[in-house]
Amino acid sequence: MQVNFEKVGFRYRSLIRKIYDFTLNYTKNDFKYAVITVSFANEGKIKELNQQYRKVDKVTDVLSFPMLDITYPHKLKEFYSEVSPDGFLYLGDVVICPQIAKKQAKEYGHSKKREISFLALHGLLHVLGYDHIEKQDEKVMQDTANEILNKLNIKRKSNV
Repeated sequence: MQVNFEKVGFRYRSLIRKIYDFTLNYTKNDFKYAVITVSFANEGKIKELNQQYRKVDKVTDVLSFPMLDITYPHKLKEFYSEVSPDGFLYLGDVVICPQIAKKQAKEYGHSKKREISFLALHGLLHVLGYDHIEKQDEKVMQDTANEILNKLNIKRKSNV
């Protein structure tokens, strides 16, 4: 998987790549030529994006912009026909607000690094078609996120 970064500090890039590579393998979505973009945005910008695309006039922690019309449990291999002429399958974008992540990390009693990890993973799962509108879907998404973070030893209330 190729991960493009915009305004993401170097300390988080390898962590997010590791999480994304593991997640694609874990969810059986391993697709060598998949591409995703991860961006960090300040509170003003993420609020603006939230208003523009979701019609919600407030700051949020993470936004996902899927390029594929995928729903869980469908897999990326089913979208082979969507591969672009350059040979890549563009999955979409994930935008994280590090200021909100820092506040939430303090509130939840764990590191900012752990919170960024959770938000990056949450965004990727949305791009892969996971959702949390219905209770049963929320449970699947939350359980999947917890299993992945635990397997990567990115625990709550830790200094990861």
